[in-house]
Order: sequence, then structure tokens, then C-alpha cells
Amino acid sequence: MQVPGMLLTAVGACLGLLVAAAAASNPAQPDTPSSLPVHRRQKRDWIWNQMHIDEEKNDVLPHYVGKIKSSVNRRNTKYQLKGESAGKVFRVNENSGDVYAFERLDREKISEYHLIALVVDKDTGKNLESPSSFTIKVHDVNDNWPVFTHRVYNASVPEMSKMGTPVIQVTAVDADDPTVADHTSVVYQLRKGGEHFAIDSSGLIVTKSSDLDREMQVKYEVEVAAQDAKGLYGDSGTATVIITLQDINDNLPIFTQSKYSFAVPEDIRVGSPLGSLFVEDPDEPQNRQTKYSIVQGEYKDTFTIETDPTHNEGIIKPMKPLDYENIRQYSFTIEATDPTINLHHLSSTSKNTARIIINVTDVDEPPVFEQRFYHFQLLENQKKPLIGPVRAVDPDAARRSIRYSIRRTSDKGQFFGVTKQGNIYNEKELDREVYPWYNLTVEAKELDSRGNPTGKESIVQVHIEVLDENDNAPEFARPYKPKVCENAAQGKLVVRISAIDKDITPQNVKFKFYLGTEDSNFTLTDNHDNTANITVKYGYFDRERAKVHHLPVLISDNGRPSLTGTSMLDVTICKCNERGEFTLCEEVAVQVGVSIQVLVAIFLCILTITVIALLIFLRQRLRKQARAHGKSVTEIHEQLVTYDEEGGGEMDTTSYDVSVLNSVRHGGAKPPRPALEARASLYPHVQKPPRHAPGVHAPGEMAAMIEVKKDEADHDGGGPPYDTLHIYGYEGAESIAESLSSLGTDSSDSDIDYDFLNDWGPRFKMLAELYGSDPQEELVY
Repeated sequence: MQVPGMLLTAVGACLGLLVAAAAASNPAQPDTPSSLPVHRRQKRDWIWNQMHIDEEKNDVLPHYVGKIKSSVNRRNTKYQLKGESAGKVFRVNENSGDVYAFERLDREKISEYHLIALVVDKDTGKNLESPSSFTIKVHDVNDNWPVFTHRVYNASVPEMSKMGTPVIQVTAVDADDPTVADHTSVVYQLRKGGEHFAIDSSGLIVTKSSDLDREMQVKYEVEVAAQDAKGLYGDSGTATVIITLQDINDNLPIFTQSKYSFAVPEDIRVGSPLGSLFVEDPDEPQNRQTKYSIVQGEYKDTFTIETDPTHNEGIIKPMKPLDYENIRQYSFTIEATDPTINLHHLSSTSKNTARIIINVTDVDEPPVFEQRFYHFQLLENQKKPLIGPVRAVDPDAARRSIRYSIRRTSDKGQFFGVTKQGNIYNEKELDREVYPWYNLTVEAKELDSRGNPTGKESIVQVHIEVLDENDNAPEFARPYKPKVCENAAQGKLVVRISAIDKDITPQNVKFKFYLGTEDSNFTLTDNHDNTANITVKYGYFDRERAKVHHLPVLISDNGRPSLTGTSMLDVTICKCNERGEFTLCEEVAVQVGVSIQVLVAIFLCILTITVIALLIFLRQRLRKQARAHGKSVTEIHEQLVTYDEEGGGEMDTTSYDVSVLNSVRHGGAKPPRPALEARASLYPHVQKPPRHAPGVHAPGEMAAMIEVKKDEADHDGGGPPYDTLHIYGYEGAESIAESLSSLGTDSSDSDIDYDFLNDWGPRFKMLAELYGSDPQEELVY
């Protein structure tokens, strides 16, 4: 491998010698003014051969690379190298210009080295020639084997694929120079798994056979080798390829049993599962599409078999009610198929079938109605003993009797009843305008031999439609509040009215309109389209006489029989401006309808309040009578006692002068008794004793008053024979104890009104309060 480099070196040396000889044959002429211009300089060039070196040379270091040489021909010249690799990898002989490599070179690491050549004066170190850049190229040798991009490859291919089906592309890379022939050529081969797979020159792995079965083997491990075309340097790169077979639907489902038996009660609900069928399918779950069907037997419309998508099992469900009394056993053949299976890969086309036997067991069933629901019609306003019959029977062999009843699920059910035979009747007349439909729930209970319910019951819905009769007269379609100007002209349209009917209105209904009175300033015109116009008849209205006109409008329908209703139309007369706009209108008072229930409630409230007030009055009167009759004699006949001291704790020491009473007790003079006046009332006017002149000794005012009262009581022939002081017409000055006695309270049975005492002045204030109030306590002295 070193021959080309040595040849290039020799060629370079020869070229250098030829250049030197040419230079010697043409020596330089001395500079003269006639031959060269002044200041003209001779051009000089670098002279050396192109440099190359092989990588991975095994010779003794250093390795000769080449020679650099300048046209400068002086004895004191010196060659130098500059660059990143100068002095480390490459060095130059400063005298001869020979370049040497001091390390083994690897082209796969560095393929080219860039250096700068210098020629300088040995003494001064100055450049004798401009620096020149040059390149040393490293020649490639085939010293690397191919290496795969991955150590392990994962691939997959459907099972049962045709021969030559691509599986995966593998790639190996050679680090040698691709420009050198055969240095990067790769040869692939299979070292393992070659019996099922093959690989071509590009590294593509394909199937080698068409019988790869996932159910037999799921994964294959293949070893691939990559080698130089010339097999240099012995070893080669390897990689492992793991190939997984993808499942396809290529297997039929197989029943785990050839015969299936089930026992099911006859009252099983339609659509409920009664049993499961199991099959085996080696395919993966996503490729299991088992379909079950009945292929032999007469019960295809009685049962259905649904596929459970999760477990791939068949679920048998009844499509019709089962009846033990009619059929006690069902037998049929079923088949399991797969509609998505690939028929090209089937090894056998035989059908997979199994036998199914279903035994029905007897249960005590509830009554069964003859119909799923009942619909009856009934004219309104009629009471019929029979609206329609409902019938239920016991499906069992016992054929027990049935009792019917209506479930009271709402207030509507109270209008109907049902007989023991199941005949429905209405107990009250029905009004279609209140409820046009009645939905009843009729219950049928099974009875034992003693007539007691067995607990088995069924229900059925009964719909009763109330048919319409023409029993409602037409009325206004809406409330009308027409207004008209008092100076409205003749023929002025007041309002257009229409009518409605609570009955079912046929498409050809015709309403006719009439005025109930002719004595009015309005005209009604029937438009013959179920509307009518109210217009002004004469013009001008007198608001002083009537601000609202009440027009009775008669409306009749064309039903059978025809009915006529009267609706009141209230027309308000208004004042208007010149533009005909209403300026003053008295609205018609709205008549609020009060139901009978509201009137009864109001009457009961008033009656309750009246009774309570009467009881309170009687109670107060009884209390007064009880107080009047319950007082003791000693309370009424109060004796006049001496007042030697004040009540303990009383604050009325300024109410009266106690010394005056004491003086009377010790024999003070008594004032003369005034003549008794004629008795004007039950209690005569009390006169205050006359005042004496200052300085004149006279009994105290209280003493004089007491004496006067005693004298009046002794000589009063019309009063009670009590020698007690019972009227105090005089109060002590500034007394906070008020009256000194409890005599004269309202305990009398007399019906006399004592309010006149309030008019007699402050002296009778206490009496007015005693007779006009109900004191809780009485003071006794």
C-alpha cells in the first residue's frame, strides 16, 4: 500500500530538479539601467510536490511526507512550519525542507491537515518569501468493518403472509472512504432464522414461506451479519431482529359442549338472559366475531342468541312469554360461525353446531288481562251503570277467581267504580269541559278457595274518553272594554267582537250575534264570519245621563241543540279632543266574582267573631254580678272608727289634718246641722261646710264634713237604713291616698249609668272612678 506514495514522492523530486536546472540555464543578468527599470523586483515562488500520506502506517516513526522548497537560493535560509498540527504531528527539516510525520494517522479521525510553510533568514528571522498554505491528505485504507445502526430491531408481519412479503429493512454503515472502490461495500447474510426468512443485498428481510402460523409460534429471533465485500480485517458487524406474527381471523369458533340444557321458570321476563353458550377461538379477542344462530327447529321466533362482545359467549334470551301450560320443553340446534373469517386460510369448512334443550318450570303466575289496555267512551252529563268491561284470567291450571278494584291514584278515580265481574261504571255525571280524559288503574287480584287474596295481582290501564255535548253557550272570546267619544258620528265603529265556545268547536261552527235590547244608541252588524261590529246608531252621547252603556249581546251557535248565551258589553262614553283622542273616561268598575266557597268562609269568620264577642260580654257581666253578690256585709256596712294613727308606711300625712278628727273625738263643738235639701237624685249634692272667719274657733273641715254626712244619713228616709258613712264627697287636700273608703263601688246591681259624675267636678272624681271602673282592691278602714 506504500508504492503509490513513494512514486508520487519520486515524481515530485524529479519535477524539482527540472525546475532547478531551468533556473541554472538562465542565470540572472546584472541589473543595468538599459536592461531593467529602476526599482523592479524579481518574483519568487514556493516549489514543492503535492503531499500525501497513508493512514495507519506500520513503519518506524517518523514517516516521510514530502519536501517544501522555495526559489530563494541563499545559504542562510531556514524552513519553518506553522499550524495546529505543526511541531506535534508534523515537523520540517529547516535546511532541506523535508516534512516528517511523528504520529500514526487515522483518516476516520482527521482526513486532511492544513499547514503554513515559511522561509526565513537564519540570522534575522525575517521572511524571505511570503508564507504559503498547503494541505497534507491522509490516504484511506480498508481498516473498518460495517456496523449496524441498531443492535436490536423489532418488526412484525401478519401470519400466513405470502412468500417474499417485506418484513423490515436493516442498515450497516462502514466508516471507510466511500470514494475508494469497495472500501464501503457491505454484504448481508442471515446467521439464524434463515429457514423462515431471507435477506437481500440491500438489507431487506422478507418471508421465506407462507405457512407462518401465529397459533403455532408468535415470535421469531433472526441474527443478521454485515461484512465488507472483500472481507478485509476479518470480523463483521451483527444485529438481532425480533419478528412478531400479527394475528388474523383464521380460526373458527368451536363449542366447548355438544349439548346444552337449561331450566327456566315460565314467568321469566321477555329479553332476560336464560343461559350462556361458550366457544373456543384461538384467535386474539379483536379477531373473534362469533355469530350464533338457530339452524334447526321451529322456535326461531321464540328465542334469540346475542353475542357478548367481551367474552365472545352466546346469551340466549326469550323473545316471547313462556307458558308451562302450553309448552314445557324447547329443543333446537344452533350453529357458531364467524362472518369476518378469512376463508382462504381455513383448513376445514365443516360447520360447528350444538344441541340446545330448554325445560320450562311451572310457577304461580298473576292474573293476565285480555288486553294490554282498555279504551272506553262516555257522553258527558250521563250516569251509566256500564261503561265497559275489563277481563283477567288466571293462566295457571287452577283457574282461580279474580277480584277487581280501582287504585285511587288521584281524585279523578272517585268518579268511577268497578263490579266483581270487572264492569266499570261512573258514580257521578262527568263534565268534559272539566276533565276530557280519565286514566284509571284497574287491579285484578287472584283469590284462593276461601275468597282471600293469594298475593298474585296484575294491573291494567283504562282510558275513559268523555265525549262532548253541546251544553255550553257561546261567550265573548275575551273581555272587551270599548270606548267611544261622546260626539261620535253615526256609523262610527266602536268594537269588533268575536265568540268562543267551551265545547268542541267544529270546523263549520257558525256564531250568530244579536243585541238584547233595541233601546240603545248602538247597532250590531253580524259579519257572518263569527265576528260582529258594534257601531254608533244615531251619534252624540249625553255623558250627564250615562257615562257607561251596558249592551246585552246574544250569541248563539249552530250545535244540536243550539244554545244562546248573553254577554254584557260595557261601552264607556269619553270626552275627546278635536283629533278624536280620549281625554276623560270613567273606567267601569270590575266585577269580581266570588265563589260560593269564599262566601261560606266569610260567613263563618263573621259568625265566629260574633260568638267570641258575645262570650266576652257575658263573661264580663257575670264577673260583675259575682262581685256584687260575693261581698260580705262588713264590707258594705263600714263602721266609722276613730283614726288614732296613720297606716304603717303610708306617705299621706299631708292628706288631711288628723288633729281635727282628734278634737272631735275629745268633745269638740259640733256645727249646726244644715237643713236637708230636697233629694234630687239617688245621691244628693254634697255641700261643703261654710268657711269661718280667721281667728274664729270652729271645728275642722273634715270633722264638719263627717258630722254633716252622719246627720244626712240619719235623716235620709229614702236611703238604706245604714248608719254608716258611705259617701265621701270631699277629698283631703293634696292627698296621694285618694279616697279614704271603698264604699260606693260599682257592686250595685243598679243599671244606672254613673258617667254623669265626671261632669260634677273634681270633687266627684273619685266616685266617678269607683263607679266607672273595676278596682282590683278595696281599702277598708
